[in-house]
Amino acid sequence: MNSRLALSLLLLLGGLPLRAREARPVYKDPAAGIDARVEDLLGRMTLEEKVCQLQNRFVEADGRPASELLDRRSWGAVFTLHSDAARCRELMTSVQRYLRDSTRLGIPALACAEGIQGILMDGATLFPHALAQGSTFHPELIREMTAACAEEARALGLHQVLSPVLEIARDPRWGRVEETYGEDPYLIAESAISFIRGYQGAGIACTAKHFIAHGSPTGGLNCASVSGGERELRSLYLYPFARVIAEASPWCVMSCYSSYDGIPVTGSRRYMTDLLRGDLGFDGYTYSDWGAVERLENYHHAAADLEEAARMALTAGVDLNVFNAYSTLARQVEDGRLDEAVVDEAVRRVLRVKFALGLFEDPFAAGALSSVRSEAHKSLSKRISDESAILLENNGILPLDLSRIRKIAVLGPNADQTVFGDYAWPDAFAREGVSLLEGLRERLPADIALLHAEGCDWWSQDGSGIARAASLAAESDLAVVAVGSRSTFLARQSRYNTSGEGNDLSSLDLPGRQMDLLKAIEATGTPLVVILISGKPFAMPWVRDHADAFLVQWYGGERQGLTLADILTGAVNPSGRLNVSFPRSTGAIPCFYNYLPTDREYYGGHGGSPEEPRERYVFERPYAVWNFGAGLSYTHFDYTAHTLERRSLAPEGERIREEVVVENTGKRDGWEVVQLYVRDLVSSVATPVQQLKAFKKVWIPAGGSARVRLEVPVEELALIDAGMKRTVEPGAFEIQVGSACDRIHFRDTLMIQ
Repeated sequence: MNSRLALSLLLLLGGLPLRAREARPVYKDPAAGIDARVEDLLGRMTLEEKVCQLQNRFVEADGRPASELLDRRSWGAVFTLHSDAARCRELMTSVQRYLRDSTRLGIPALACAEGIQGILMDGATLFPHALAQGSTFHPELIREMTAACAEEARALGLHQVLSPVLEIARDPRWGRVEETYGEDPYLIAESAISFIRGYQGAGIACTAKHFIAHGSPTGGLNCASVSGGERELRSLYLYPFARVIAEASPWCVMSCYSSYDGIPVTGSRRYMTDLLRGDLGFDGYTYSDWGAVERLENYHHAAADLEEAARMALTAGVDLNVFNAYSTLARQVEDGRLDEAVVDEAVRRVLRVKFALGLFEDPFAAGALSSVRSEAHKSLSKRISDESAILLENNGILPLDLSRIRKIAVLGPNADQTVFGDYAWPDAFAREGVSLLEGLRERLPADIALLHAEGCDWWSQDGSGIARAASLAAESDLAVVAVGSRSTFLARQSRYNTSGEGNDLSSLDLPGRQMDLLKAIEATGTPLVVILISGKPFAMPWVRDHADAFLVQWYGGERQGLTLADILTGAVNPSGRLNVSFPRSTGAIPCFYNYLPTDREYYGGHGGSPEEPRERYVFERPYAVWNFGAGLSYTHFDYTAHTLERRSLAPEGERIREEVVVENTGKRDGWEVVQLYVRDLVSSVATPVQQLKAFKKVWIPAGGSARVRLEVPVEELALIDAGMKRTVEPGAFEIQVGSACDRIHFRDTLMIQ
């Protein structure tokens, strides 16, 4: 540039107003603080632009240009579902490029997808479902999984996953049990904290859901009302959220469909602001469950119309709505029915997350597509599946002695079916998974014949195939029968689901004729190994009494068939532990280990039987068949010593420290899960007979030992007293250390002064 031209430009710029001479607006300056950037951008936005930031837009890779997919607007979030990995990356790139280059302010969108068991996209790694993650009792492994998932999310151009689920699985009739980490609040919190740290440590926002108590619906029916009082709310349902928010800082919390104590949560400022932001200190943004705002009108009948529903939810503290109710907000502000300051506060929270995630600097995909479903990630999925499977019964038949077997009957409706659970792959990609039958074909020697028949399906009363299945079992050396549930909701729309979102059960008997199939096979006299591939426990006391072995695999991801084959043959030593209790019957629910003493133990709680009726349940005992924390191994662990560091502590600021020595006295290396429970021996309000407060999974070689140190903050002993105050009361607490809630090896008494 010649000097005369340069001087002319300088003079021209000098004569312009300061704002016009800015190199960039404050909101585009990464050196400015987040709050300054938010306020600068908010001050530039029109009302319509603000309202768009409070809405989600569904986009699909259907060939239309981004401008048309986005209706030429700048949305707060975009969500995609029916794509494969490559198309998702292209779609999100085109969306973000349009928003940056062709909208007035260039505001990027939060690109969201489901991510509970891997990114819900064809071609992404499918990991075990949440219930299986919980049964590993290995939070560090969950963190490793979500770090891998975050790598795939970044390569796909995604910024946020709509997970984890913090519901407490207290009614197994509920279809979404498979999406939870189990029945225990402490295990849920530990698992979810690791889940979030893995994702968010790699720059992918998590969405803790569903706030609050959604997982205990009346009758087990999804979205039904939840009954409970203030103490139950604070001591039980808030516990996982409180810990997750304090220790993992999720960027987002999703509201729930249901009501608590008659109040629709999505429309309640007390729940969504006072409790969530005030008491728990949440400082991210809130995201409505899909249609939760609209349901204030058409489901709860708490709002007269869609506009009132939108106003109610926004005022309550729900920042971003998935569907269309918030499209009415601008008109309500203009009509004077809604203060624009309420809109501004919600927009601030959405923008703050976008700035914190660095989207204004770079909203695009990062990393190569080769990281998606890489061999390393598939191997990790298998490892998690290996650690999640739970061996509950074994009379010595497992691991199999293959030298004595020439023919195996592989039977049951789940024997040759890849069952992944809801929020998993579409049908078109399900062939990539490995079924039990396929796993056995791959792992067994060629000279062992595999005979296969379903015998029955997983849902109907058609038993026409049972006789043939029994005949195959009769001519075999072993019968391996895979029963359970089917769940394919959302990504794989199919008929006859017996588990998953919206697929709730009125009975916990094995659906269809599956129990008849098991009985017919057992009657042949052939040794029987039962495998439950399921998203929930069923009432199966017959299996305990008649099967030679019982193995549970909550939906174990794309490699689950290999896991099951490896456990049967002994290549993998099972180490999963039960995270939901198995009831004796449907009538025996609720069935969870951390019950109040008054709810089971009156008159000793013995119960009767069909042969000898007696008090408490007349015909059965009021306890689980298999209890929380249970799980067998192919080796044996002895708990040989323990030390409680101090037997008297102050009620604040101190830690319970227990040291345990565990020896592997068997012939195989293996994992052991050391569990610590507490019981408040005398309390001013009712407290459970046991509460898990620490655990550690340790690898111990055959003949070796491990010294395991467990620590519990004394504040974990707190209860919600009669005045609704959280407090640690003085008195005696029993410290229990064991390998399951009903296998306690050591007990100590701790005094709180």
